Amino acid sequence: MKTNFLLKIVNPILAVVFLYNKYYLWILFALLIPQSVLGDSDLTDAEKKEIVYEMYEGYKKEFPLVKDMSPRQAMQQMETGQVLFIDTRKPSEMKVSMLPGAISKEAFLKDPSKYKGWTSIAYCTISYRSGNFAVKMSNKGIDIYNLKGGLLAWVLEGGKVYDTNGETKRAHVYGKKWNYLPRGYEPVFFSFFEKYF
Repeated sequence: MKTNFLLKIVNPILAVVFLYNKYYLWILFALLIPQSVLGDSDLTDAEKKEIVYEMYEGYKKEFPLVKDMSPRQAMQQMETGQVLFIDTRKPSEMKVSMLPGAISKEAFLKDPSKYKGWTSIAYCTISYRSGNFAVKMSNKGIDIYNLKGGLLAWVLEGGKVYDTNGETKRAHVYGKKWNYLPRGYEPVFFSFFEKYF
């Protein structure tokens, strides 16, 4: 709703500006379209994995007391049938793909006691947002692991992701800074306006 209001005001102004200077058209075009750069395709998956884990370690400094679980450990835990993945991303990101059986943080927050006894693992693209979510839950006495390296590390370690039609090779990576999907995956990005409005 906020975006529609802004577009109603901005579009007529931009139309006038564009009549006088087509240079601005290219700037607006670059800002409005979703980013579709395929990232560093020259990197091997092993190099991408190393970068993702290094990025995560940098973010981890903001929530050092949160317990991590590696994607490999999480895959082993899945065999127990008592693992719950909590997706802390935006609905538009979750629509692209999610980890197996994952629920949104909103669904989890409706009744966290429902999952007592389960191994709860929060994640997002790189597990920065989920790390902050785990801190909030810890402050409420709810123990949650943070998936080390997030969805990126999950797929780089061979984990599968799903959309409403089943397994998919698409993943929302938020922005090109985090475009370290394995070969064969299609990245989805936020446009400039989706990120900030």
